[in-house]
Amino acid sequence: MHQPTRVAFPDGALTGEGEVLLVDPEHSIVVVDTTPFHPVDHTWPDQPGDSGRIRFADTVMVVSEAAMAAVSEEGVFAVGADIPVKRGAPGWTWLVGHRVEGELPEGLVTGASVELEVDSERRDALSRGHTACHLASLALDAALADLWRKDVGADPLGNPDFEGRANQSSRIDADASVDEYRLGKSLRKAGFDSEGFAGSLDARESRINELLAAWVASGGASRIDVDGPSIVDRRHWRCVLPEGEVGFLCGGTHVRSLTEFASITVALDLSDPQLLVMRTKAVPAG
Repeated sequence: MHQPTRVAFPDGALTGEGEVLLVDPEHSIVVVDTTPFHPVDHTWPDQPGDSGRIRFADTVMVVSEAAMAAVSEEGVFAVGADIPVKRGAPGWTWLVGHRVEGELPEGLVTGASVELEVDSERRDALSRGHTACHLASLALDAALADLWRKDVGADPLGNPDFEGRANQSSRIDADASVDEYRLGKSLRKAGFDSEGFAGSLDARESRINELLAAWVASGGASRIDVDGPSIVDRRHWRCVLPEGEVGFLCGGTHVRSLTEFASITVALDLSDPQLLVMRTKAVPAG
């Protein structure tokens, strides 16, 4: 049985060296013992996996995307959406698979040494997109706080947790994200005033953008705390805001400081009264 892949991306690493653990020529997948690459999660694929390069001897392989992989006690190897269990399920070892473009070079076998390099511009843009997404969700909760008639639990800033109650999908992109929230009967039964929200949409959007501007201006520190070095160890995003430090479980990558942003803004779309779409845009600092 392999050991779980050790990952260095929580510390911001973009390069590293590793030993090949497994090669899957059929799917052009390379697994190493340690990697700086962040993989797309197969159960909540909000942030795309890193791209970059792997150098083996005199050959440079282009990595189109890193993805979660797993191998069972019986030796079944699966990648991405083909993994039949949730991350951390017993009987499986969890790995980071690197999807390589084209054929794998001869001699690339278990035990071979490789050098890994992440596309830094793409990583930085995805990190900004992910941090901006989290900040936008906190600002959304704050802007909708007065629309709740019941206690639904609090977010990290102490506001009613609209994000946790209503979010049904989140997609991170370079310097951007799109979140969808279901505004159905169950949310109304939980005490949310959907009609009041629809009637004040522009004011809510303005309030969110005011908060985001203030948070960006504060220049607070942002980091990832880890419980351990492997891909299955829990990771928490933390960020210092004027209201205090916030944080929650998150497996993605993030900026080191809000000074990396020139601005973060959102646009709210309620074209379908049952579905709120929040589009977040981040502009990097010059």
